[in-house]
Amino acid sequence: MERDLSQLSIDPTRRERKGPGRRLIIAAGFAVVLVIAITLIVVFAKRVPEVEVVAVRDAGAAQAAVLNASGYVTPRRRATVSAKVTGKIKDVLIDEGMQVEAGQVLARLDDVDAVALLRSTEADKAVAIAALQDLEVRLANARRTYVRNKDLRGRDLVSEEALDNAETAVASYEAQIVLTRERINAAERSVGIARQSVENCVIRAPFAGIIVSKDAQPGEMVSPISAGGGYTRTGIATIVDMASLEIEVDVNESYIARVTPAQKVEAVLDAYPDWRILAKVRTVIPTADRQKATVKVRIGFDALDPRILPDMGVKVSFFEGVAGTAVARNGAAGMGGAALVLVPRDAVRIEGDQRYAYIVKNGHVEKRAVKTGRERGSDIEVVAGLRRGEEAVVRSERELRDGARVSLKKN
Repeated sequence: MERDLSQLSIDPTRRERKGPGRRLIIAAGFAVVLVIAITLIVVFAKRVPEVEVVAVRDAGAAQAAVLNASGYVTPRRRATVSAKVTGKIKDVLIDEGMQVEAGQVLARLDDVDAVALLRSTEADKAVAIAALQDLEVRLANARRTYVRNKDLRGRDLVSEEALDNAETAVASYEAQIVLTRERINAAERSVGIARQSVENCVIRAPFAGIIVSKDAQPGEMVSPISAGGGYTRTGIATIVDMASLEIEVDVNESYIARVTPAQKVEAVLDAYPDWRILAKVRTVIPTADRQKATVKVRIGFDALDPRILPDMGVKVSFFEGVAGTAVARNGAAGMGGAALVLVPRDAVRIEGDQRYAYIVKNGHVEKRAVKTGRERGSDIEVVAGLRRGEEAVVRSERELRDGARVSLKKN
């Protein structure tokens, strides 16, 4: 039986009834999204942007940097303190950050065996001393016997053999006394060695400094050599003499001629980028690293500060002498007598051939053209356009325009 397919169709009234409803829902959703987006744009546009500023500071002598380098703060005196003997740690009396004096006890090893050996050697010495006293008594008696026999022999009352035996006894006791005294000396040396073994169980600070690393705990084994694998410590603690801190940098051998002993240096720690530290070249190590083509230079601080810590990263600028100072001052005077100032390099923006900076005044930014000089570490000299004490923008959360309102970022 054949079916008439022409009877299969969609009711036009239903299709027209559903279509407009779906379109209205889509249009309403799009409108809501559009309103939210416009609202966010308006709110963000009206919000005052936050900026990070830094004070423009005086460049001081403004010497010209002839070379820049980077390195680390290192101590001339650093020691990993270990024991002279292998033993088990009994006490550890220090902790990181502790100030210690030269000779101060840092740790103690188990000294039971060493003390027992000391007592044994002291007993051997006491036996030798007692034996010496006995021999001295015997020698005194033998001498009296010899004198008596000698007198009797003169009167022919004793034989020649008796006199010889008395003389031999005196010589024998004298020889035994000499031997016993040597044994006492040997015993004294054995006592000294045993006493030193006991002292070796006490680990002391070789110099005054600060503990920067505590490397062992009570109950662990310690040895001056690597014995026993990972279960044996080779050090108790690491001490740094903070008074010996200096800077160590690697200078490319092509520029090492620009570095001379006692040359003035300005150092900037990575941890304190706004702190300029005065220093000078202490020594140029007279050898080069053929792998890196560099020469090691050691720089001493003019004055130490508790904020300077070992292994801190540091950037240094080597400066010329009087000639460099004169050039910088003349350059500043040529710009209408303006004082030479320093700002971080991030504060100076470049647009084509123009350089400018944003200055914050009364909650607004002022775009100001500047003329820059030499770079000094992470800073740059500004010879015109800025004055000491002004606040220059170094970072902003979005693009700035001249006269725009801003707020200072709170740290």
